[in-house]
Amino acid sequence: MKKKILVVDDEISICLLLDNFLSKNYEVVTINNGLDALIWLDSSIPDLIISDIQMSNMDGYEFLTKLRQRGFTKHTPCIMLSGKSESKERIKCYKLGAQDYLTKPFNPEELDELVKKNLYPIHYAIEW
Repeated sequence: MKKKILVVDDEISICLLLDNFLSKNYEVVTINNGLDALIWLDSSIPDLIISDIQMSNMDGYEFLTKLRQRGFTKHTPCIMLSGKSESKERIKCYKLGAQDYLTKPFNPEELDELVKKNLYPIHYAIEW
C-alpha cells in the first residue's frame, strides 16, 4: 500500500507539479487551502503533509499550528514550502513543529530526499 501525502497549496501549478512528481511512488491528495485541509483531516490521516506558507484564507503558519493542536495529527511529519529563504522563516516553522522547510523553486531531487527522510526515517538512516 502506498504512503499517503497531503499537499496543501493555493497555487494550482504547484499542486499539479507535486502530484505529478510524487504520485509515481505515493498516493497524493492535493487541497488548495488550509481550511479545507483541516476539514479533510477530520476523516483522513496522511503519512506526510507538504504545505505552502503563503496561502489565502489560512496561511501555513496557522495551518501548522492547528495541525499540531489536534491529537491525531500532532506527530504527522510536515514539510513547509516557501518562496522566502530567510532563516527566521525556517526557525518559525521549526518552532511551530515542521520537520523540514524547502524554498521554492525547489530541486525535485531534494524534495524526494526530504519525503523519504520523513516517511522512512529509520530505514533511510540504515541505507547510509
